[in-house]
Amino acid sequence: MFRTPIKHCRNCGTAVVYRIPDDGDTKERAVCPACATIHYENPLVVVGTVPVLDERVLLCKRNIEPRWGKWTLPAGFMELGESTAQGAARETDEEAGAAYEMGGLFSVMSVVRVGQVHMFYRAQLLHDRFAPGHETIEARLFTEDEIPWDEIAFRTVGETLRRFFADRKAGAFQVHHLDIV
Repeated sequence: MFRTPIKHCRNCGTAVVYRIPDDGDTKERAVCPACATIHYENPLVVVGTVPVLDERVLLCKRNIEPRWGKWTLPAGFMELGESTAQGAARETDEEAGAAYEMGGLFSVMSVVRVGQVHMFYRAQLLHDRFAPGHETIEARLFTEDEIPWDEIAFRTVGETLRRFFADRKAGAFQVHHLDIV
């Protein structure tokens, strides 16, 4: 289990039991013995952008845990009521305060061991002025050679950046699907 197991029914408050539901499901779920509500535990979605200005990519230095002080692309958890692109835009605004035009989906990575899916969109920065939010110590542009590779916060960010630079050198961007194990 990746998160704390569900203990009580969100519908009626009764303590749940973990079992395979009687509805033909094949996975063990949190089931309420009182009202029969089945509680599903699904992966969290992390959304963000690869913001670019000329030959440089925008990275944010984290002011929160996990990985305080490490560099990342602007990204975070998707909220209810927003699309993946809207979430990526919101996170880019919150973490970098960047003005940009949203591009297409660039990478989708399943991080099974932590129950997450990470999705990054390409973004074209409109200028080099940023207003980072409270989750960011510093927002800065880097060329590929300047990227602090040893200080990248998350493997998904490093994998996305490597594929971005490779696609840019090849002259064509694709959508990358990876399983991070």
